[in-house]
Amino acid sequence: MVFSIGDFSEATGCPIETIRYYERIGILPKPPRSAGGHRLYNQTHIQQLRFVLKARQMDFTLAEVKELLNLAADDRAPCQEVLGMTDRNLLAIQKKIDQLTSLKQKLQGLSKTCETTCCADKASASDCVIIEAVRGSV
Repeated sequence: MVFSIGDFSEATGCPIETIRYYERIGILPKPPRSAGGHRLYNQTHIQQLRFVLKARQMDFTLAEVKELLNLAADDRAPCQEVLGMTDRNLLAIQKKIDQLTSLKQKLQGLSKTCETTCCADKASASDCVIIEAVRGSV
Protein backbone atom coordinates (compact mmCIF):
# COMPACT_ATOMS: atom_id res chain seq x y z
CA MET A 1 0.00 0.00 0.00
CA VAL A 2 1.28 3.47 -0.91
CA PHE A 3 0.50 6.62 1.06
CA SER A 4 0.60 10.30 0.17
CA ILE A 5 2.29 12.58 2.68
CA GLY A 6 -1.14 13.62 3.99
CA ASP A 7 -2.19 10.00 4.52
CA PHE A 8 1.23 9.24 6.02
CA SER A 9 0.81 12.15 8.42
CA GLU A 10 -2.67 11.02 9.37
CA ALA A 11 -1.61 7.39 9.86
CA THR A 12 1.22 8.36 12.21
CA GLY A 13 -0.18 11.48 13.87
CA CYS A 14 2.93 13.35 12.82
CA PRO A 15 2.57 16.80 11.22
CA ILE A 16 3.60 17.06 7.57
CA GLU A 17 6.23 19.71 8.31
CA THR A 18 7.82 17.44 10.92
CA ILE A 19 7.94 14.59 8.40
CA ARG A 20 9.65 16.86 5.86
CA TYR A 21 12.07 18.06 8.54
CA TYR A 22 12.97 14.49 9.54
CA GLU A 23 13.65 13.72 5.88
CA ARG A 24 15.79 16.86 5.48
CA ILE A 25 18.01 16.02 8.48
CA GLY A 26 18.28 12.32 7.62
CA ILE A 27 16.17 10.86 10.42
CA LEU A 28 13.86 9.40 7.79
CA PRO A 29 14.97 8.34 4.33
CA LYS A 30 13.63 10.39 1.46
CA PRO A 31 10.78 8.41 -0.09
CA PRO A 32 10.44 7.69 -3.77
CA ARG A 33 8.32 10.11 -5.75
CA SER A 34 5.52 9.68 -8.21
CA ALA A 35 5.82 10.85 -11.81
CA GLY A 36 4.14 14.05 -10.63
CA GLY A 37 6.75 14.56 -7.90
CA HIS A 38 4.60 13.55 -4.92
CA ARG A 39 6.21 11.64 -2.07
CA LEU A 40 5.16 7.99 -1.87
CA TYR A 41 5.29 6.26 1.51
CA ASN A 42 4.76 2.62 2.39
CA GLN A 43 4.28 0.54 5.52
CA THR A 44 8.03 0.46 6.18
CA HIS A 45 8.06 4.27 6.31
CA ILE A 46 5.20 4.17 8.81
CA GLN A 47 7.12 1.73 11.02
CA GLN A 48 10.24 3.90 10.86
CA LEU A 49 8.37 7.07 11.75
CA ARG A 50 6.53 5.38 14.60
CA PHE A 51 9.93 4.25 15.91
CA VAL A 52 11.19 7.84 15.72
CA LEU A 53 8.10 9.25 17.41
CA LYS A 54 8.24 6.69 20.21
CA ALA A 55 11.95 7.38 20.77
CA ARG A 56 11.20 11.11 20.95
CA GLN A 57 8.44 10.40 23.51
CA MET A 58 11.12 8.62 25.54
CA ASP A 59 13.09 11.89 25.44
CA PHE A 60 15.85 10.71 23.12
CA THR A 61 17.36 13.61 21.18
CA LEU A 62 17.29 13.61 17.39
CA ALA A 63 20.98 12.68 17.36
CA GLU A 64 20.22 9.78 19.69
CA VAL A 65 17.28 8.74 17.51
CA LYS A 66 19.64 8.59 14.51
CA GLU A 67 22.01 6.46 16.54
CA LEU A 68 19.18 4.18 17.69
CA LEU A 69 18.06 3.74 14.09
CA ASN A 70 21.62 2.84 13.09
CA LEU A 71 21.96 0.42 15.99
CA ALA A 72 18.60 -1.19 15.22
CA ALA A 73 19.66 -1.75 11.61
CA ASP A 74 23.00 -3.34 12.56
CA ASP A 75 22.74 -6.99 13.62
CA ARG A 76 26.26 -6.80 15.06
CA ALA A 77 25.70 -3.69 17.21
CA PRO A 78 25.91 -4.47 20.93
CA CYS A 79 22.84 -3.93 23.05
CA GLN A 80 25.09 -2.25 25.65
CA GLU A 81 25.20 0.85 23.45
CA VAL A 82 21.43 1.17 23.64
CA LEU A 83 21.54 0.56 27.38
CA GLY A 84 24.15 3.27 27.81
CA MET A 85 22.03 5.78 25.90
CA THR A 86 19.00 4.83 27.95
CA ASP A 87 20.84 5.13 31.26
CA ARG A 88 22.12 8.61 30.27
CA ASN A 89 18.54 9.61 29.46
CA LEU A 90 17.35 8.28 32.80
CA LEU A 91 19.91 10.46 34.59
CA ALA A 92 18.89 13.52 32.58
CA ILE A 93 15.20 12.86 33.25
CA GLN A 94 15.86 12.45 36.98
CA LYS A 95 17.70 15.78 36.96
CA LYS A 96 14.70 17.43 35.26
CA ILE A 97 12.34 15.84 37.79
CA ASP A 98 14.47 17.16 40.64
CA GLN A 99 14.50 20.65 39.10
CA LEU A 100 10.72 20.57 38.55
CA THR A 101 10.13 19.33 42.10
CA SER A 102 12.21 22.21 43.43
CA LEU A 103 10.34 24.68 41.22
CA LYS A 104 6.99 23.25 42.34
CA GLN A 105 7.94 23.69 45.99
CA LYS A 106 9.06 27.27 45.38
CA LEU A 107 5.83 28.13 43.53
CA GLN A 108 3.71 26.46 46.22
CA GLY A 109 5.52 28.53 48.85
CA LEU A 110 5.02 31.73 46.88
CA SER A 111 1.36 30.91 46.32
CA LYS A 112 0.76 30.28 50.01
CA THR A 113 2.63 33.46 50.97
CA CYS A 114 0.62 35.45 48.43
CA GLU A 115 -2.69 34.06 49.73
CA THR A 116 -1.87 34.93 53.33
CA THR A 117 -0.19 38.29 52.78
CA CYS A 118 -0.71 40.42 49.70
CA CYS A 119 -4.01 38.84 48.58
CA ALA A 120 -5.33 38.87 52.13
CA ASP A 121 -4.38 42.56 52.37
CA LYS A 122 -5.89 43.20 48.91
CA ALA A 123 -2.57 44.57 47.72
CA SER A 124 -2.06 45.58 44.10
CA ALA A 125 -0.48 43.14 41.69
CA SER A 126 2.65 45.28 41.55
CA ASP A 127 3.14 44.62 45.29
CA CYS A 128 2.51 40.87 44.98
CA VAL A 129 5.21 38.56 46.37
CA ILE A 130 4.96 36.44 43.23
CA ILE A 131 5.66 39.47 41.03
CA GLU A 132 8.55 40.38 43.34
CA ALA A 133 9.94 36.83 42.98
CA VAL A 134 9.75 37.05 39.19
CA ARG A 135 11.53 40.40 39.35
CA GLY A 136 14.20 38.71 41.44
CA SER A 137 13.58 40.65 44.65
CA VAL A 138 12.47 37.66 46.73
